[in-house]
Amino acid sequence: MATDGYKRSQVSSAPPRKLSVQKFAEARASELETLHTVVSDRLNNDFRSQRSKRRRTTAYDNQAAKKRCRKKQKHGVGDQSHALPAEKDDKNVPRRIRRRAELKKNLHTGFCTSGDGTKRLRTHVWHAKRFTMTKLWGYYLPLGLQGRGRGSRAVLKWFKDGVFAHDASYHVAMQLEGTEESLLSVLRMVLVPSPSARSEDISRSIISGAIYDTAMLHQLGAPCSTPIAPATYMWRPSCQRDRDNDASAVYDGGACNGLEVKERSSTFRQLWVWIHASAFAAGYDALKLACQKEMEESGSMMNFFSLEGQLAKLEVMGSKAFQLLQRTLCPVTRRKDHTSALKRHSAAEAPDDSQSKTILENEEDIPSHAVLSLRVKDPRMFIEKRKTACASDSGSASIVADVQGTEDKEHAVHGIISEKKKELLSLMGSELEGTSMLAEKHLWDVNSGISPPVEEMVLCQERYDQNKKNFCLDESSSRVLNTSTNLQCRSCPVLLLKNDNGRGLHIGWSVILPLSWVRAFWIPLVSKGAHVIGLRERHWISCDVGLPCFPSDFPDCSAYLCLKETESAASNVKEELRPPAQRPLRVPILPPWNSIQVSFREGPTKMRNAETFRLENGIRSNSSSNSECDNYDVTFCPGNLFDGFVARTSFSLTNFLNEFQGCNLRLCPHVTDKPTSFTRFMRDESKLGPGQNGITKFSYNHKLCFVRVFLHAYKEGFFEEGAVVCAPQVTDISLWTRSESFDAGLQVPQSAVTSYFKEQSSGKWELQLPEDTVSRESHRWPIGFVTTGFVRGSKKTVAQAFCEAVLLAHIRGEQWDMMPVKRRRKEIYVLVRNLRSSAYRLALATIVLEDQEEDVEFL
Repeated sequence: MATDGYKRSQVSSAPPRKLSVQKFAEARASELETLHTVVSDRLNNDFRSQRSKRRRTTAYDNQAAKKRCRKKQKHGVGDQSHALPAEKDDKNVPRRIRRRAELKKNLHTGFCTSGDGTKRLRTHVWHAKRFTMTKLWGYYLPLGLQGRGRGSRAVLKWFKDGVFAHDASYHVAMQLEGTEESLLSVLRMVLVPSPSARSEDISRSIISGAIYDTAMLHQLGAPCSTPIAPATYMWRPSCQRDRDNDASAVYDGGACNGLEVKERSSTFRQLWVWIHASAFAAGYDALKLACQKEMEESGSMMNFFSLEGQLAKLEVMGSKAFQLLQRTLCPVTRRKDHTSALKRHSAAEAPDDSQSKTILENEEDIPSHAVLSLRVKDPRMFIEKRKTACASDSGSASIVADVQGTEDKEHAVHGIISEKKKELLSLMGSELEGTSMLAEKHLWDVNSGISPPVEEMVLCQERYDQNKKNFCLDESSSRVLNTSTNLQCRSCPVLLLKNDNGRGLHIGWSVILPLSWVRAFWIPLVSKGAHVIGLRERHWISCDVGLPCFPSDFPDCSAYLCLKETESAASNVKEELRPPAQRPLRVPILPPWNSIQVSFREGPTKMRNAETFRLENGIRSNSSSNSECDNYDVTFCPGNLFDGFVARTSFSLTNFLNEFQGCNLRLCPHVTDKPTSFTRFMRDESKLGPGQNGITKFSYNHKLCFVRVFLHAYKEGFFEEGAVVCAPQVTDISLWTRSESFDAGLQVPQSAVTSYFKEQSSGKWELQLPEDTVSRESHRWPIGFVTTGFVRGSKKTVAQAFCEAVLLAHIRGEQWDMMPVKRRRKEIYVLVRNLRSSAYRLALATIVLEDQEEDVEFL
């Protein structure tokens, strides 16, 4: 008897293989009768449907459904088992069905295109249902959430307390292959700053592949040639390629310690350069010419090609971005006891997989701009396994409780054996998954092809079969899950890039993955709490964190000009749809940058011959200067074209200031290793005494130099995009700083608002000089323009603008000369006026290059 009791306890611990519905009903007969009695009492034994609840349906006539089914079968969308011959349905398939079938395809490479060649992202259908779509840079892109373009307050709150996701697959990667010395030579031709301009430690980390870097991509030629766009470049770890070629190298955080410098210079390396889609054509041509020039000069062989349509980039931003990646990405681990070869290369492979879990645990330990190489499981499989496990536990427990004692012992024993088989199969699956990792391709080998993910239909069928097994509803002879599917389809290689704003503020992560895997990652990211944003919301975030957004904040690039022309054309079409009486004041969408040159000719800093000024004031000519932008004659560019260059490094700004030796321009570019602080520079009486502001009468024969500044409203004001930044007079500042009762500030006549910038017959805008006395008194000369205005709801009321460096130095000199040394401040007082407003607002301008050494970070 004791033995029988032991067997009963053992049998009841596992669910049965089959469920007898008849025995289950007999065991629950009393409960079913009670339930039927309760329902019949409520319905008065009238189980007929109520007439008021009836609804007319089309079930009686399914001709429409049959028609749709025929069209789908003809196009290959529906079930092909009942497909009709093509000759029986000669009608053309509607565009809606053809487009739906096209967008459902998951091509290995390339984008789906419309009739005019415009590309669609892999997440186009998801975005088109929720976002306002726009056609930009050859893509259909999500402009922003539906509505009037508001909601910035909620977006910034989510960025602070949540996480965002953005499909940035419109960024294109270009691959360069060659020796390390040749690649560095190419980068020095077109990138500012180049890797060799960095410190030794940072340069070594960049070249080793541990971190990525950003720089401005220029046309092939002088360093101050026309800029194209900001670029992000990263190197493939040299030890990784050596490991793929069965070389013995040690990988230590991306650095190769076992290779000599001479050997590395001749090692075949691989490099990716990421660039925005709006500047892809120009960037591709510049890099191609640089590679050709390097091959002609050095004689070395190089490969250069585009990876457009093969790689994708997903941006995950916000304070909880890392937690979202932890919940979504499940790294594929290797077993430590496979082979001796795996043990020999365990140190080299640690950053890829075996230490991936520890890498994704502590975000603080990951350095800025780090590049993490991982192979992760399919996020859809990761979700399904977790849900299935929970369902299996709860389902098994409930079934055992319901049918305990009603099944035969043989069925229960058969269930135990099947569970043991499942455990063995799962262990075998993990073994196969671990051993097959050695043969899987890395993301850097995407050009040779990477297996796409498993189709959604296959996953749904496997989930259906697995649920039947968990609830013991399958036949005893049912087959095991199909293991013939390639295991590479169940995992994907990715690269994780850590993004920040260059001043220690963490923004988020970028996930680089094969283009065919975008859909497999997109839905899990969204379902786990990521708020999706478009281009408009992304621009709000970039302004809030203090980073320029390309191309809106890069006025010296041709992509900026193209974007503004597109916005201007759209604005003109929108205005024409309104009645003339309701049309707003017409203002330039593209800021007239040529008006800054008028400030030099006609403003307080009137221009004279530079050589004459040097002879009169005893200033030596700096003809031997190593400035990046020397020998540029002043050419007044007609129209709204940007005539000048933007200093984005302290080195370039310092070289520009060296052209004015003897003028004491009061600018202090930030240098990391420089012992002199800005406070000491500001209070140095020997250099900054009054009466040395000779620039007030000087005109230089170089291009205008612009610097990026942050504008903070002094007391009140809201600065819009396109607002003009003007030079204040000495008496203007006292209107806000001293007089508390003066609320009007500085106003311009309404007639001057409409005539400040005048549109010419050619469509260009030019600055108009005031003629009457009243307008002349309130006229202030422009020194720059706002490229990114205030974001509503942001606690950091800051706008980004570009102002001329010499004019800023002149304004600072006037303000410092009128106050004691102890009251001098780093910020510069400027006036800002929205183009449709008549009121000037006082603002404090902070030059970015006085706080940091470089201004090449972007979003």
